[in-house]
Amino acid sequence: AGAARALPGNSMGSRLVLSSFGESHGKCVGATLDGCPAGLALDEGDIQPMLDVRRPGQSPISTQRRESDRVEILSGTFRGKTTGAPVAMVIRNADARSSDYEELFRRPRPGHSDYAATVKYAGHNDVRGGGRFSGRLTAAHVMGGAVARKLLSECLGVKTHSYTHSIGTVSMRGRYSGKPDLAYSNDVRCPDAGAAKLMRAAIVGARKRGDSLGGVVESITEGVPAGVGEPVFASVESEMSRAFFSIPSVKGVEFGSGFAGARRTGSQNNDEYAYRGGRVVTRTNRSGGILGGISNGMPITARIAFKPVSSIASPQRTVDLESGTEETLRVKGRHDPCVVPRAPPVVDALASLVLADLALRGGFIGAVLK
Repeated sequence: AGAARALPGNSMGSRLVLSSFGESHGKCVGATLDGCPAGLALDEGDIQPMLDVRRPGQSPISTQRRESDRVEILSGTFRGKTTGAPVAMVIRNADARSSDYEELFRRPRPGHSDYAATVKYAGHNDVRGGGRFSGRLTAAHVMGGAVARKLLSECLGVKTHSYTHSIGTVSMRGRYSGKPDLAYSNDVRCPDAGAAKLMRAAIVGARKRGDSLGGVVESITEGVPAGVGEPVFASVESEMSRAFFSIPSVKGVEFGSGFAGARRTGSQNNDEYAYRGGRVVTRTNRSGGILGGISNGMPITARIAFKPVSSIASPQRTVDLESGTEETLRVKGRHDPCVVPRAPPVVDALASLVLADLALRGGFIGAVLK
């Protein structure tokens, strides 16, 4: 009793700090990005494309909640460039249907945050659409990440590409070519057209059965200079993992060879060095571009595992928190049968936020852009 409490976990970053606010069925969802260097050319057109890819209601395999998600920059820019002041951004909520969630105040959804949040906040939490625990809040990640992405691109030439690697038991074949138009040319966001068709059919089938699917998003970031990262507790892996786990439904993160590396020998898993064009490179990239928690100049590769969506139409057993009885719940409302197709821009955003923050901390980017 009487011990000091840490600040609530609504912010991330050290030099480039993203704070999110809003709820799924509140008036808006917003982000404040503090620490962005002055002089970065920025307007809504730099942010909207990433929001458009994440936006709901665009496909039969996503939630049918329809939101325009038009971003407004409220502060932090003047004459088309950042001023060094916090950049505040919002999108408005317009298509909420709160009546679908009345039952959930007393009957928590299996697999969802409802019960844990009710205990933590003594029932004062907003359960409508998941409240603060909704995937809709990832729009704040994307708003801040779009700014970080442009900062990295203009200052360091860094490019991040994230895409759907697998859904359920269907995985893409081969390696990603690095062309974003391929990744976003279909509604499952998979660059392998053949696998994308199978993934889409699997999602449609799950929805018809009143069920859901999970999957894996893969992310590749190219152009990160060697030396980014602040070991021991602010390594590239630790900071990126922390950020990725802020996405609802994420249950696993791995870099490079990941868990597969645990089944190899050192001679099989080590990346041997070579010179290419006068710079040090590795012949393979099983480390995922990170050694000792520091970037080594090779592409940073990560895979992020998403569990199946918990809000499903099939009946599930739960409890009634008011009567103290066991009940059967049929979840109402509009929900994604699989969140993975909408997750790549969110993963892009968080990778960019972490790397921009670490680049600022390491002196790779200055506080004012010329």
